[in-house]
Amino acid sequence: MEETIASWRPWPFLRNPHLQTIIAAKLYWPREPPSVTQYVALPDGDCLALEVSTPVTWQPADPTVVLLHGLCGCHRSPYMQRLAWQLWRRGLRAVRMNMRGCGSGHGLARQAYHSGRSADVLAVLHALQQARASLPAILVGFSLGGNIVLKLAGELGANAAQYLQRVIAVCPPVDLAACACKLEAPQNRLYNRHFTRLLQAAVAARHAQFPDLPAICWPSALTLYGFDEVYTAPQHGFRDALDYYQQSSAAPLVPSIHIPCHMLFAGDDPMIDGTVFKQVPLPPHIQVVQTPYGGHLGFLGIPGSPWGYRAMDTQVLAWIDQTGGQCET
Repeated sequence: MEETIASWRPWPFLRNPHLQTIIAAKLYWPREPPSVTQYVALPDGDCLALEVSTPVTWQPADPTVVLLHGLCGCHRSPYMQRLAWQLWRRGLRAVRMNMRGCGSGHGLARQAYHSGRSADVLAVLHALQQARASLPAILVGFSLGGNIVLKLAGELGANAAQYLQRVIAVCPPVDLAACACKLEAPQNRLYNRHFTRLLQAAVAARHAQFPDLPAICWPSALTLYGFDEVYTAPQHGFRDALDYYQQSSAAPLVPSIHIPCHMLFAGDDPMIDGTVFKQVPLPPHIQVVQTPYGGHLGFLGIPGSPWGYRAMDTQVLAWIDQTGGQCET
């Protein structure tokens, strides 16, 4: 499918970006492909967990697709389950990567994940290569995971081709400072509070698992920016939240990507600034697609239309199909 989702439109009653965002996040997905949990040891002693779904017809020459979730997600996030299921039933191997301490990797990491942990994804690609999985792989990241996969592809530059055939990012916060600012807006208070509470709970669980970790004193009325200022930055060697955002944002590295790259943004995304690359000249192998509607990881359309109810999934599968896989779009 050469046409992109740029001309796609949602159902008329789902044009509100908050409806797109919340409904898409809450819709239960009943199918999950059979998977085997594999573990990847990291140099600092932490461990990551992968959920690997390999069809019986899959051969080592067939594509492997590595999926990376967003903030407070895991391999069980609905979009991760949906894409893994659709890839698996089409004969492609799907690897759902859990960031540190997430999903089936709960309790296996002393350190937290954050937007700059591109080295963790590279460790996974190394492990897949050593296990003789089909590489180069196709790497797909959602939201925060999208920033990480773009950051990695940019850091690798011309060397990316030994690990990756293609990189795809959906609603990536490539300018973390701009996204943090956007989340501070009053209309986004719900998302800000939701993510902050989940992150605080994750910190409490990690510190209970590793009692020697220092206690954290949270300020009142904590926001996501405040969480990064109080916890993320000092825990991971950044001066402050702004330094963390500057060092971890993928936007400056995107022009250095040498492999086919696709990014999908929604113009009405309540959390992500999708205009970052509007005035940035990019080479032709880097494609940026922005729709007027879609919310954050929503893109809920009309069943039976060319892009279907889950337009995001259709577009991602179409991009994967360009690699020569067996996906049907």
